[in-house]
Formats: sequence, structure tokens, C-alpha cells
Amino acid sequence: MWWEYIVVAAVLLFGIYAFLVLTGFETRVMSRRTSRTAESMYSNYTDSLPKQRRPARQHADEQKEGPQSRDPENTQP
Repeated sequence: MWWEYIVVAAVLLFGIYAFLVLTGFETRVMSRRTSRTAESMYSNYTDSLPKQRRPARQHADEQKEGPQSRDPENTQP
């Protein structure tokens, strides 16, 4: 029955080793150098020019109007 203690200890040590190897692998993969830059990826995420200008125009209109009033009727209890 003493061999059960050795098997349990070996399994625990192997589990710890496997965890450390896997987390090290993930760290290396997630932090590796790449040739991609923000400029090269920007074209994938940008909106068309009219869509970009619309929020800017709305923001400018809000600035001209001033702060909007906050009615107590619109708040939740």
C-alpha cells in the first residue's frame, strides 16, 4: 500500500508540471513579436468616411445647444 503514496505524489507532480508547461506555452504565444502594426490593421476596422463624419457632426450640434436638461420624471426610483 505504500506504493499508492508514490503514485499519488507522481500524479500531482506531473499535473503541476503540465500546468506550468501549458501556461508557459500560452505566454509565449500571446506575447510573441509580430509584423502587424495598428496602421496595417486599421483598414479592417474603419467605417466609411460619411459614417465617421456623422458622429462628429452630431457632437458639434450638441456642443452648440449646450447641456441638456435632466428632468426628474425621466429618472428611475
